[in-house]
Formats: sequence, C-alpha cells, structure tokens
Amino acid sequence: MTSNLKEEIIELIKKLPENAKIDDIMYHLYVKKKIISGIEDIEQSRVLPHEQVMENAKKRLEQWLK
Repeated sequence: MTSNLKEEIIELIKKLPENAKIDDIMYHLYVKKKIISGIEDIEQSRVLPHEQVMENAKKRLEQWLK
C-alpha cells in the first residue's frame, strides 16, 4: 500500500475538473480503493491463475446455458 494515502487522495481530487460532482469523487475513490485492494491481494498471494479463472467461468457458463 502507499506510504501516504491521504496525500494521494488529495492529489486525485485536485486532478478532477472544477465542476466535478460528489458522485464523480466517490467513483474515483472507489476505483482507487479497488486498485489498492487488488495490489494487496497480489502481495498476499490471494490470486488465482488465469487458467483456473477461465475454467471456473466456463463451468458457470455451461450451467447457465442448461
């Protein structure tokens, strides 16, 4: 994770247009949160190989199409 998340968030908001709405800010914060969570998952080895993801998706799709 970042060493100074607060500063990164402030910079993110500063880069938005002057007419940005609260929903715009919330969206960008949500995306930032998801990216940080994904990086943490990678660092903690909480990931699946691509092949396994594709196999799981194939099985689910086959079930849905029955």
